[in-house]
Formats: sequence, C-alpha cells, structure tokens
Amino acid sequence: MSIFERYLTIWVALCIVVGIALGYFLPGAFGMIAAAEIARVNLPVAILIWLMIIPMLLKIDFGSLGKVREHWRGVGVTLFINWAVKPFSMTLLGSFFIGYLFAPLLPQDQITSYIAGLILLAAAPCTAMVFVWSNLCEGEPHYTLSQVALNDLIMVFAFAPLVGLLLGVASITVPWATLLLSVALYIVIPVVIAQIWRRVLLVDGQDSLQRTLRWLQPVSLVSLLTTLVLLFGFQGEQILAQPLVIALLSVPILIQVYFNAGLAYWLSRRFGVAWCVAAPAALIGASNFFELAVAAAISLFGLNSGAALATVVGVLVEVPVMLSVVKIVKATRGWYEDGAESTKRVEARS
Repeated sequence: MSIFERYLTIWVALCIVVGIALGYFLPGAFGMIAAAEIARVNLPVAILIWLMIIPMLLKIDFGSLGKVREHWRGVGVTLFINWAVKPFSMTLLGSFFIGYLFAPLLPQDQITSYIAGLILLAAAPCTAMVFVWSNLCEGEPHYTLSQVALNDLIMVFAFAPLVGLLLGVASITVPWATLLLSVALYIVIPVVIAQIWRRVLLVDGQDSLQRTLRWLQPVSLVSLLTTLVLLFGFQGEQILAQPLVIALLSVPILIQVYFNAGLAYWLSRRFGVAWCVAAPAALIGASNFFELAVAAAISLFGLNSGAALATVVGVLVEVPVMLSVVKIVKATRGWYEDGAESTKRVEARS
C-alpha cells in the first residue's frame, strides 16, 4: 500500500473541507456543474467515475474463475455474506438507525434517501481495494482474484434486481429505468472496456499490463478525490446545517462492516477453511464497492441527495475500518487455526 493509499482517510477528510468551502464560496460554479447532465446522468461526475472504476476492473482476470473450485468453501462463505447477508443486514440497520432511532436528528425529507444510499453501498462487494487488504493480511492471492472475478460477474446480473428489491422493502420508489441505465453505465460498459483493454495489453505481456496499472493508479485515486470535492461542494449547505449527519450515517456502516467480517471469519473457521483464505474472505465479505455506490446514488437520486452523501460517508469510513479488520484477523491467526484444525479432525473421524 502506497503512502497515498495508507492515508486515504486523511485525503478524504481534506476533500470534505475543500468541497464544503468551495461550495459555499462558489455556488454558481457548482450549480453549472450540477446542470451538466443528460437523462439524470451528470456528465462530469460520470467521467470521473469511469476514471475510478475502469483502472480497478483492469486488474480482474475472468480466466481465474476456473480456480474457484480450489477454494470452494471460502468462496461459498464469501458469496453467502456478500449476496445473502450484507445487503439485507444493511437494510435492517439503516431502517432502524436512520429511519427510527436517529430520525429526530436528521432532515426529515432526506431520511429515505439516506437509507437508499446505505442500501446501494452494501449491495455490491468491493472489487479493487480488497487486493490491498488481502496483501496486507498475507491472503491467498489466487482465491482473492477468483473471488473478485466471480463477484464482478454476479454483479452484472444481480445488482439491479437486488437493489430494486431492497429499495422496495424499505418503501422507496424504485426508478427502474435509471437503475438499469446505471448498471449499464457503471458495471457492464466499464467491465467490457476493461477486459478488451486488458487483452490488448497482454498481447505485449504482463509487463505491459503492470506498467499501465501503475500509471493508472494515481488517476483512479485523484478521480475519486475530485468526485468527493464535487459531492461535498453540492452537499455543503446541508452538512453545515446538520453537522451530526456524517457521524450518524457512520454508525450503521461501522456495525455492518464488523458484523459481516466477523461472521465470514467465524463461518470460515467453522468449515475448516485455511486461514490464508479466511482472512481475505472476511475482508471481501465486509468491504463495499463504494465507487459504484456513489455513481448509482447520483444517477438515481441526484447530486444533492442524501443517498449520494451516505455513499460518500462509506468512503470516509472504509479505509480505517478495513485496516482495523486486517489487524484483527492477523492477531487472531493462532486462535483461528486451532479451531480450523479441530474441525478437520472431526470431519476426518466422521
């Protein structure tokens, strides 16, 4: 992890301050940027989102899907957490904390939008930063790559129906046309572009791909930070009027990250999964594809919406929390391996 990535939370915090300040002093400029949209898609933000997502998807080798069966138990645990637990647990947590417990402290006209943003945040598993987390905890690289590739493939088909279902459960009107457009713009097209580009680069060998990835990495991060400046510029007045909003939105995000990481880790131990697979499984199970969530929230609910703000809070929380999860799984390796070995012995006797 580079110094820039390690201190991403600091840069995000600075972008919040800069964005709010610019939004306050230059409201006309931000109004012009907000008006540059077609079919509810803001063009400047859409370009920035593509610059964020495509370099990350360029790392994915869908040919690694053949290795899924080598770690089928770990893959099964992560798929269960990513698609059957995390989106639904976030819906419950968001509805309870934002829709009920914290509701008197929040702008009433934005509560459903905040919940929608939290749902979008949890509905897609992370595809990029998990490589960093896996590397930090000495995770099995082939498992991580195959799991991420499988999640990306599932996301192409499952993201829109899952989000539509959960928004409906939370009594939020689903703009299906915009949702499907978001899936096409921010999942399908970037995946196709990235895979075609990857194949072209690999004609000249792995070195060509790695050089391109190194060149694109700062482009992706700068695009992320620029997007945050815009988002907080649009949200500036609301944030200044409600300084507790960010802290309150962080609560369900924090709970769901630790809950899903812990559940994935425990299930992996229960099923005798090797620690080098269980550690990244916990991290993949807990982390979110916040770049997609931000893009979808903007398209579905608008730049000034509570949904967009909720997804941005996910960016602020993600890095320090995931680093803490890395420390936890590394510190508990001995406990984990003792339990996993016991499970294997019991299975062998039966």
